[in-house]
Amino acid sequence: MNALKAVAVLTLGTSLLAVWMLRADDSAGPCVVVNGPAMVPEIPETSGLAVSRRHPGLLWSHNDSGSAAVLFALDTAGTLRGRVPVPIRTRDWEDISAARCLSGDCLYIADIGDNRRARQQVYIYRVPEPAPGDKATAQPEVFTATYPDGPHNAEAMFVIGSDLFIITRDRAGVLYRAAMTTSSARELTLAPVGELGLGPVTDAEASRDEQSVVVRTSREAVLYRTADLIRGVIAPYLRIPIEGLKEAQGEGVALDGNMLYLSSEGRPWNKAGRYLSLRCDWHQ
Repeated sequence: MNALKAVAVLTLGTSLLAVWMLRADDSAGPCVVVNGPAMVPEIPETSGLAVSRRHPGLLWSHNDSGSAAVLFALDTAGTLRGRVPVPIRTRDWEDISAARCLSGDCLYIADIGDNRRARQQVYIYRVPEPAPGDKATAQPEVFTATYPDGPHNAEAMFVIGSDLFIITRDRAGVLYRAAMTTSSARELTLAPVGELGLGPVTDAEASRDEQSVVVRTSREAVLYRTADLIRGVIAPYLRIPIEGLKEAQGEGVALDGNMLYLSSEGRPWNKAGRYLSLRCDWHQ
């Protein structure tokens, strides 16, 4: 009986320890969790995250490579509000960004993943931002992007005005920049801007007002002034530790005013993607 009691106590202790280790903090630096984690089974391999420019209160996300090209609309609590197919076939879709374009508001799809560093070119697809209830997006414009120093793996992209930025997924976190031309060729030449010194970077996004850029890893969300990055000044004004949020596999990030949004892939026993909304109190 004593042995059985000892086993029971040990089992209970192990279970409590596991629960304690998985228990997430309700804050991260100057940010407090206000919604989530919300589970979205339709997006088990969530990768990118972008705040809608056309529909206030909505975000867009998508699955990683190997899945159908579909945009998922979520509200800020992580509730699924729509799914819109994109008439393309991607190779390794890693990110999505929202920005202005000549037709108004657009979404930029980043087919930029390259784990083997073997792709001579990567692709950016641009579509007018759809409504959550649309049956499909318009046929995308296609941009071909080439690095000047050979292939790179990347999962993070953001757009400022007519300029597109890509951050490599490696120990250096190199920031590249290209001008989105209006020529029929749609060929982009990426030029290095500098090294962020972050790794591995899984997502990046500009704020709605384009004044700030947030870059995330599994450990932190790092904020930069857009004007600094454009000038090649790699100096963040805020670093937010997010390890305590206990994301299974942190992937996406988006920024809207004082709201920070995070997405993560699911856990082994529940593959559903997870979404968090945080309200932050920061002063630049």
